[in-house]
Amino acid sequence: MTNNLMRPTGGLSGFTPPPIYSVDDTGLNVLWLQDLTLKVLYSQGYLSGFKIAEAIALPFAGVTDGILEALKREKLIEVKSSQGGLGEGAYTYGITGAGITRAREALERSQYAGPAPVPFEVYNEAMRRQKTGRMTVTARTMRQVLSQLVISESTFQRLGPALNSGTSIFMYGPPGNGKTSVARAFGNLILTQTMYIPYALYLDGQVIKVYDQVSHKLAPETEGGASLPSTGNLRTSARRDPRWVKIRRPFIVTGGELTLEGLDLVYDDVHKFYEAPFQVKANGGIFLIDDFGRQQVRPRDLLNRWIVPLENRVDFLTLHNGRKVEVPFDVLIVFSTNLPPKDLVDEAFLRRLRHKIEIGDPSYEEYREIFKRVASDKKVEYSDQGLAYLLQEWYIKRNRKLRASHPRDLCDQILDISSYLSVPPTMSRDMLDRAARAYFVDI
Repeated sequence: MTNNLMRPTGGLSGFTPPPIYSVDDTGLNVLWLQDLTLKVLYSQGYLSGFKIAEAIALPFAGVTDGILEALKREKLIEVKSSQGGLGEGAYTYGITGAGITRAREALERSQYAGPAPVPFEVYNEAMRRQKTGRMTVTARTMRQVLSQLVISESTFQRLGPALNSGTSIFMYGPPGNGKTSVARAFGNLILTQTMYIPYALYLDGQVIKVYDQVSHKLAPETEGGASLPSTGNLRTSARRDPRWVKIRRPFIVTGGELTLEGLDLVYDDVHKFYEAPFQVKANGGIFLIDDFGRQQVRPRDLLNRWIVPLENRVDFLTLHNGRKVEVPFDVLIVFSTNLPPKDLVDEAFLRRLRHKIEIGDPSYEEYREIFKRVASDKKVEYSDQGLAYLLQEWYIKRNRKLRASHPRDLCDQILDISSYLSVPPTMSRDMLDRAARAYFVDI
């Protein structure tokens, strides 16, 4: 592997993928890259040299052109047409019979036919460097981030240090009080920061897909103030390794569908390559485990899976051949639960969680502020007298707990009812009684 692969370059994150000038700079075997190129041509048909370079996410000059020339010499591909004066990158290439045979052999080993992967050790080093790029939040920033939420001051003062820790948060409390909303506000904050991740990783001849269009949000490349696409652009490719994509720092959410298997490398027996687990896709960002305790796996088993990553900030993944590999664990992991902590975790595990924050029921004054904001947003005419009636008749008399989500849901009920009755949405006693009867269920 050449020094070019590991050379640090500038930027807030401490890492920018260095340019690639030769096949050696990729850290990959030239025969493996030839097979990748053949698989692309086999699946996509006739492509120009530039399109092939875009498909395998490597520069044409100095890298893809050499791969194509070697494949031509071996009569595995051939030039089908050429555009005079535009260079070899504009030539259209097609796969030959011999090339089809070799492509099929390669597909039997792995059907991966996308951007060239990055060596696993290069990824690990890049994640370590980008760890220093995290933003440190202040009380002022937190007030801006959480401005849409009504939270008690004591809870607010605990959230900022928890976010700055970049390690772990255990949020608990009754349902409907904004735990998920707080976590999503954290996610919106880190989306203002960017980092680089590879499309895929290469490890012992195996490919591990990392970039996920659902989980990751692209960030624009900028050059001289102009926005450039992340791949398929020759100027971008010449400036940095195009196997990496610039993204917003990730915010990944999983809930009841989370399993222990989903936290390890997922091997596709049909296509014969791996999908990175949730926490690897979340590296450099936030991983929210929502509704913790409602997964199909036992909470204790799930928590035991996190002991080593939380303590040592490294994780271990297992290949299907049994080999374990170490990967950085630069993730703020947030456990959010409506269940009593004593039913989920023991004292030993709670010690490993850096911050424990209860998101409790709102006070009457906080509930009033939430209702005013929601009513204004939803165009429901607010009334202090109406709210006093609602609190007395539907909360105090019935010993019902206040929940931060109730104003939103009750206003939605008012809108539904007023639309049906063809009357303005107001907080009259009749409208509030109708809304409450439709919404509340005594259990």
